[in-house]
Amino acid sequence: MNAVLDVQGISINFGGVQALQDVSFDVAKGELLGLIGPNGAGKTTAMRSITGVVTPQQGSVTLDGRNLTGKSVSQRVRLGLGLSQQIVKPFKSMTVAQNVALAAGTAKTRNPLHALFIRDRSAEMQQARHLLDLLGIGHVADAQPGELPLGFLKRLELARALALEPHVLLLDEPLAGLNQTEAAQLADTIATLNQQGLTTVLIEHNLGEVMRICSRLVVLDNGRNLKSGAPKSVMADADVRAAYLGEGVSNDQTH
Repeated sequence: MNAVLDVQGISINFGGVQALQDVSFDVAKGELLGLIGPNGAGKTTAMRSITGVVTPQQGSVTLDGRNLTGKSVSQRVRLGLGLSQQIVKPFKSMTVAQNVALAAGTAKTRNPLHALFIRDRSAEMQQARHLLDLLGIGHVADAQPGELPLGFLKRLELARALALEPHVLLLDEPLAGLNQTEAAQLADTIATLNQQGLTTVLIEHNLGEVMRICSRLVVLDNGRNLKSGAPKSVMADADVRAAYLGEGVSNDQTH
């Protein structure tokens, strides 16, 4: 496997509580990987260790062959990590397009002094409108985020992540809060982006959509690796099904 993202032996302890213990997985270039597990399994902590929000006591994260240990969140973003967060927090004083253009212009605003002399934002706005069209919300490019329903805001969050031109896109529960139709449509969009070559890691509780679009699953439970492999074989595993007992998993969600 040609791994573009490699997580090896990550262990994280919060005040005596072992959040992750020796967690390892990798992601091949062009893959759509589902990172799943019941509540409290350690999925979000694993994501935060990749982005640099939390620092593991042990283990390493490698992106494109480069060890990310000691690098800040912003440095990791510049090296090719993109994150679409579960809780969407756009700048309410900006239009939808301006929110995306701001992300698209990150390279120009990295140096505050240099940014003072930049007046032309046309290229960033053009890129923003292109991404919004790609995600099916180009018609609300000039609207205020506060005027839009959650389904549109989820796509706005995805557009902001894509504007960073990531090598690997991390998606933290993008389908949360959406109805069945909205979730299926956004899952289709994620799958299409992946088919176009975007390496993606998806954390998601909607197992029906995860199994439909992901090529491989990694299951965490109690902060440890539990199982990995093809979606159908993973979800048929007795240990995986036992881990999900009480989490509302029904047969129609896993077949």
